[in-house]
Amino acid sequence: MKIENYEFKGTLLPIVTYPDPVLSKVAVPVTVFDKDLENLVMDMLYTMYHAPGIGLAAPQIGKSIRLFVMDVDYDREEVTTADGKEEMRYTNFNPMVLINPVIKSSGEKILYEEGCLSVPGVYEEVKRFEHIKVDYQDLQGNKHSMEADELFAICVQHENDHLDGVVFIERLSNLKKQFYKKKLAKEKNG
Repeated sequence: MKIENYEFKGTLLPIVTYPDPVLSKVAVPVTVFDKDLENLVMDMLYTMYHAPGIGLAAPQIGKSIRLFVMDVDYDREEVTTADGKEEMRYTNFNPMVLINPVIKSSGEKILYEEGCLSVPGVYEEVKRFEHIKVDYQDLQGNKHSMEADELFAICVQHENDHLDGVVFIERLSNLKKQFYKKKLAKEKNG
């Protein structure tokens, strides 16, 4: 569901990094659609844009619920203000929220280079469906269905994996998967 008239404000939430246990847990469905959920979504969008990223799933902020936000269209550029300060300018927002998503159909697979806010500094090609259909709920609990392709479809699949307890490095070859698991565990433990 597209969020109309998004304002760039919210609370910056800490992003959980791999191998935190919440990232390997299957998230539970959202059953309460209230103001708290709406506030969480706004904080998640704010956090995603600041990271910067194009998607953020609830498990990535430590909440094991079936919800993610995304925006594959926004622009982010560094600008110099009139007083000479450097700042980021964000434009062309197209934020979306998918609650309790279920991917229904898929097309041919393609390789696409992905990164993840929970696995900083790692970028690898992952095989994903090029075209999908997804059923989901909006912030009021209403059911919707949409088709997605290209980057939009890739992002939905990546974020949906988080809801199923799968981090994208799990989709790599066994050799690459083991390499990154060891490297990231070593970095996390100092």
